[in-house]
Amino acid sequence: MKDRVKKILGCLRKAVEDFNMIEDGDRIAVGVSGGKDSLLLLKTLKLYQFMSTVRYELEAITLDMGFEDADWSKVKDFCKSLGVPYTIKETKIATIVFDIRKEKNPCSLCAKLRRGALHNTALELGCKKVALGHHREDVIETLFLSLFYEGRFNTFSPVTYLDRKDITLIRPMVYAPEPEIKKAVKRHNIPVVFNPCPANGETKRQYIKNLLLDISKDIPNVQEQILGALKKTHVRKLWDV
Repeated sequence: MKDRVKKILGCLRKAVEDFNMIEDGDRIAVGVSGGKDSLLLLKTLKLYQFMSTVRYELEAITLDMGFEDADWSKVKDFCKSLGVPYTIKETKIATIVFDIRKEKNPCSLCAKLRRGALHNTALELGCKKVALGHHREDVIETLFLSLFYEGRFNTFSPVTYLDRKDITLIRPMVYAPEPEIKKAVKRHNIPVVFNPCPANGETKRQYIKNLLLDISKDIPNVQEQILGALKKTHVRKLWDV
């Protein structure tokens, strides 16, 4: 195993153990968008199977949003190489968001529709846990989005139980730095699929990402500092380790 994946695997292992994310007998659906984060998450969870004393199964799920010329063949081959069953769920989310609703700020509705489709597909496959590829920077960006645009301190939890669906969301890469993810994906030639969404790169999240990158020029370890504060804080129990 090469060093880059070792680093990500170490981050994943720590998060899994800190938050008791995986239990014996779990069937875990991994949401695979075709992006770098979800593909590396799938690979790392597969590797973790070999070193963990906990027995669990994996299923990979891709939501086809309905964009033209979507090609999932490389993702299908990647899942096959890992020995993970792969399901592509056809949806009309792109049509609903961009053609019917003509959303000016499409991300919120799109995310809601994707969550529902992913959770339902996971349950159809007998999976009571869904793994998402959110990394360290996603956690921090969500905190700042909530602070700047909603006026509250809030970010997603590493583990979230949804009682209405009786399903648990886990985010095993919350400790993994995005720069290390990019390096690991490049070094291992993981087949990232281009994101065809018209809003890609023009969102409020991208603005926050750019802002944090600017701050990092003056404070190089700012991401580690913020994550450390999240782990220590008891304000509204943002994270409860």
